Amino acid sequence: MPKKKFKDIIQHSDEAVLVDFYADWCGPCQTMSPILEEVSNELDGKIKIIKLNVDKSPQASLQFGVRSIPHFILFKRGKILWRKGGVMTKRDLLKALKGFV
Repeated sequence: MPKKKFKDIIQHSDEAVLVDFYADWCGPCQTMSPILEEVSNELDGKIKIIKLNVDKSPQASLQFGVRSIPHFILFKRGKILWRKGGVMTKRDLLKALKGFV
């Protein structure tokens, strides 16, 4: 994802945007992929989910202090509402995000 586009999305989106910081070689990240898809479907598009490859966008990872992956940060109009690192169950992720929709 181009840097400019990423910045625009997290700063100007009226809906909350969940950024999944991941890498192709990361096993736990692959585990989270189908969970994110299910969560997205259950939240019915109320939260936009974008994936950001840390190998292709090291600047964004540095900017937001992402030291381990998978790492999730929820933004709304450029502000961080919530963040968490590591693998989560679908239930835990839904519970965390529901407070922001």
